[in-house]
Amino acid sequence: MYRGNQIKTAALLGLLSGILVLGGYWATGNEQGAFIGLIFAAISSFGSWFYSDKAALAAYRAQPISRNDAPELYDMVANLTKKADLPMPKLCVVPTQTPNAFATGRDPNHAAVAVTQGIMQILDKDELAGVIAHELTHIKNRDTLTQAVAGTLGGAITFLGRMLTFGALYGPVSRDNRQGGNPLGVLILVVLAPISASIIQMAISRTREFSADRGAAEITGNPLALASALQKLESVGKQVPMNGNPAFEPVLIMNPFSGSGLQTLFRTHPLTEDRVRQLQEIAKQQQNYTTLSLN
Repeated sequence: MYRGNQIKTAALLGLLSGILVLGGYWATGNEQGAFIGLIFAAISSFGSWFYSDKAALAAYRAQPISRNDAPELYDMVANLTKKADLPMPKLCVVPTQTPNAFATGRDPNHAAVAVTQGIMQILDKDELAGVIAHELTHIKNRDTLTQAVAGTLGGAITFLGRMLTFGALYGPVSRDNRQGGNPLGVLILVVLAPISASIIQMAISRTREFSADRGAAEITGNPLALASALQKLESVGKQVPMNGNPAFEPVLIMNPFSGSGLQTLFRTHPLTEDRVRQLQEIAKQQQNYTTLSLN
């Protein structure tokens, strides 16, 4: 699993970095634009790797807590972390009544799990354990790094597009009396590149949510508790939306406002009913396995 996610991370970095470099070249019509895109890709990649355990926490104003602050929650996370064979992550609470949770960090040794005040009020102990196990699986699979890289590079593509578009439209006239770069490059950076980056980021996020749900079921041995938690989170989340930077929506366990139809291309999460259906199937498999073992 880890090796596969390493390959996916490298492919994502390469694809989004390529969009930055190619878009920069086409927008300016020369190697200078490609070089600018390469610089942005390098800075964004390093920044997302090094600061990935801080950016999402800051975006949602997550506050670190110790065992003295919330002993039951802390012990639950410590127990699940041990089952998942992971180092104890930093534990944080987000001061909002919106029920949600997320994990962040570039690797298991620099990771954090954050839960909102709201999620602790609406979920029972087993449901909350399922949610935390889901987030621990993200850490174990290095999904948190991939999500941070994708979000940062996607933002860099949008920013570079605006910057180079300004230069292409209002920059100095070249020796052959052309002002700026290729209009197609401007179109790529302004419209197509950000859309492509978003689709790539969200498609990978949806795939990894299913994987994290399976991992949570393995850690807790109670997939139906997570299924129940997801249903509650979707129902209540629509009434109390989560405020924060939209770039970090893929790290949340639930985004109840994702669309349908063609809008599913831009969904940050799978349909809740699909996730529940998978968890119910896992529960049946576990029950069948137990029955066979007893016989």
